[in-house]
Amino acid sequence: MALNSGFIEALAHLGSGQSRRRAVASALICRSRGLRIPDLTDWHVPLKSFDSLGLVEPIRRAVAALNYETMTPIQEQAIPPVLEGRDVLGCAQTGTGKTAAFLLPILQHLAEDPLRGKPLIRALILTPTRELASQIGDNFKAYAEFLKMRHLVIFGGVGQQKQVSALRRGVDVLVATPGRLLDLHVQGFISFDDIEFFVLDEADRMLDMGFIHDIRKVLKVLPKERQNLLFSATMPDTIVKLASGFLRSPVRVEVDPQSTTVERIDQSVMFVRKADKKRLLKNLLEDPDIESAIVFTRTKHGANRVVKDLTRAGVDSAAIHGNKSQGARERALAGFKSGSIRVLVATDIASRGIDVDGVSHVFNYDLPNISESYVHRIGRTARAGRDGVAIAFCDESETEYLVDIQKLTGQDLEVVDDHEWHYPEAIPVPPAPRSGRGRRSGKPTQPKPQSNGAQRAKGGSDGQRGEGSEGQPRSASRRRRRRRRSGGGAGQAKAEQQSTRTSESGGQQPTEGERPQRRRRRRRRRPAKGPSSAPPKS
Repeated sequence: MALNSGFIEALAHLGSGQSRRRAVASALICRSRGLRIPDLTDWHVPLKSFDSLGLVEPIRRAVAALNYETMTPIQEQAIPPVLEGRDVLGCAQTGTGKTAAFLLPILQHLAEDPLRGKPLIRALILTPTRELASQIGDNFKAYAEFLKMRHLVIFGGVGQQKQVSALRRGVDVLVATPGRLLDLHVQGFISFDDIEFFVLDEADRMLDMGFIHDIRKVLKVLPKERQNLLFSATMPDTIVKLASGFLRSPVRVEVDPQSTTVERIDQSVMFVRKADKKRLLKNLLEDPDIESAIVFTRTKHGANRVVKDLTRAGVDSAAIHGNKSQGARERALAGFKSGSIRVLVATDIASRGIDVDGVSHVFNYDLPNISESYVHRIGRTARAGRDGVAIAFCDESETEYLVDIQKLTGQDLEVVDDHEWHYPEAIPVPPAPRSGRGRRSGKPTQPKPQSNGAQRAKGGSDGQRGEGSEGQPRSASRRRRRRRRSGGGAGQAKAEQQSTRTSESGGQQPTEGERPQRRRRRRRRRPAKGPSSAPPKS
């Protein structure tokens, strides 16, 4: 296949490696689909341009309407293998454009191979939260605006009648949370027989929320012949093990989370007492530059308390967490997007489902006990190429969380102490330096001097059991407990107790004539064994 001279010259500048291979693949795709192969002057543009993907005209028109010009790193790496029909294992956090990375190529496949008649579920997208499912549904509606395709978003917390009615009419793409998906499948309203594409989004969050068993149930009922895509913000061993169970020779794509949004976020920490956090937050919100803010708490009740305090202070705020009804959550998000609600207070369950451009500040009211959650939280700001501010509150009980977060991000947060509630006791104490790689250093240890009583008690033998560490006799109760643990009999314990009493009473031992008398008295008191020899009573 002949390539133009400009392209050959561009390859010479690209050298060898992955960039060269991607350039050749992109050029061959352009050639096979009748597109112009770029020359050296504009070669860098088609490498990241959506036009280089050869998408159908309705999708290109929708992408242009959204002002998408160049692909993000995750889109550039993931879309070509998905178009080729390969399984993909992607590692990228929310806000990097990964939704388009799997939706656009799936729409391309469905548009190139349409079905007649009632739509069938050909693509299933599984998400952990209702907010994320709704966000993916909104993106699908935008990307498929000029295509004749139906989609449906289903999740729990609402009535199922409308969802069942939409399923009966037929859908092409189904976006669901695991619980409601399995419920409707058991009731016979959802069939997995025609699924060609399966996407598991935010897989690490799925496992954190305990959905691993539901995921396995879904995988068992899916057709064997399908294309699988897994995306996760982090890639622990549990995710790798899960992916190896259903991905077939996947193409692994990864985007460094620190290079996506964190670089554009001004991060800082304020040390404060737990009781003073609400006062500090209200003071900071008096700044008019804070146009739109998200406040993250660790618990649902904590979110409600923050909203209550802010409402008393005259700040328009709303809470969003798992205990809120779906209607309340949707109203809170709608008000936050429109600007009528200035502050949105959320828990970690919503940290990956809030896709709102223009969030200027993120406040970590409570530091997360899982370090990765911090990255997802601050990722709600600095979106769409903008800058953002992330401020963390740290009390004395959260210093370990702060240390773990700084280890994960690889940078120390800037300390802001110019406020009246600064609490130095909450600052983490640096670890003491080790000496000599764990070896003992300094002078050799000298034995402690013993008292005269200890030396007398130690006596001739070192194995006597009646002495403690300082040479004093143990108490009788302590010796009895030790005998019981070692399995000593009752007679042995009594004998030891008698000897102890004798020693405590002055050390008088019974004479040779007294000992047999004591033994005879014990024998008389013991009950006779076996049948009694006494005549029966009349």
